[in-house]
Amino acid sequence: MPSGLAALLDDIATIAKVAAASVDDISLAAGKASTKAAGVVIDDTAVTPQYVTGFTPDRELPIIWRIAKGSLVNKLVFILPAALMLSAFLPWLITPILMIGGAYLCFEGAEKIIHKLSPHQDETLKEKFEEVCSKTHEEEMVKGAVRTDFILSAEIMAISLKEVASDYPQIWMQAAALIIVAIGITIAVYGVVGLIVKMDDIGLNLAKRENGGVAKFGRGMVLAMPKLLGALAFIGTAAMLWVGGQIIVHGVGLHPNNWVGMHDGAAAWIADAVISGIIGLAIGGVIAMIYGAAKGKKAG
Repeated sequence: MPSGLAALLDDIATIAKVAAASVDDISLAAGKASTKAAGVVIDDTAVTPQYVTGFTPDRELPIIWRIAKGSLVNKLVFILPAALMLSAFLPWLITPILMIGGAYLCFEGAEKIIHKLSPHQDETLKEKFEEVCSKTHEEEMVKGAVRTDFILSAEIMAISLKEVASDYPQIWMQAAALIIVAIGITIAVYGVVGLIVKMDDIGLNLAKRENGGVAKFGRGMVLAMPKLLGALAFIGTAAMLWVGGQIIVHGVGLHPNNWVGMHDGAAAWIADAVISGIIGLAIGGVIAMIYGAAKGKKAG
């Protein structure tokens, strides 16, 4: 009997060691996958603040929370099962689907630029305030942010899956690693976004302090916020074009950095990003023109 109990305990210890090793493997896989997807994560962080700009301070964090929940649903409920199924049964279909998503990002980025450059009547301060305070405006912004997040999340998960699948063929290992990636990246992205949009409030509180240096720093933060949000809006639009264009050109097997004779290092990355962005703008512009013509024809 003791020998049987000892054997059972040995078996339990062995199982525990295997489980611990699996947890380490999953953590390692998730970390490796997150690193590979870092570029798209940065894009996601830059894109999101523009959807929260203009709201009253009391609505900023609730809106970010709604977008974050939508992002988790995107990753865990829709993208993760679909990615695992496609990887197992139709791996060739992943790239075309991502390219369609890339085309949507190009369209959205190009449409923002076209709207910015097109002549239009400026809204009065009262009209802008009424728009921001309207019930439909928040819903539209949240839906738009979650929709854009879906494309970026799909790219993040696809890159992560590709990285994990090469080292871990077991589907349960892939799923566990991707769940960690999805939760970790969502917390990181929307935590940073929340910090960015609340920096003006933090600065305002610091500006009220009695300490002169702290108060001066707080006033500087408040004054810098409009420029920071403007820069992020620009970076977010550029990121849509860059990521969308990159998905498409890489999807057809092209690598723009090779066209200029650069293969490694920061210069190659910049060349790839710039050329992909230009291609993304061209593709998005064409789609925007077609969409505009079809919309006008339907309205007529």
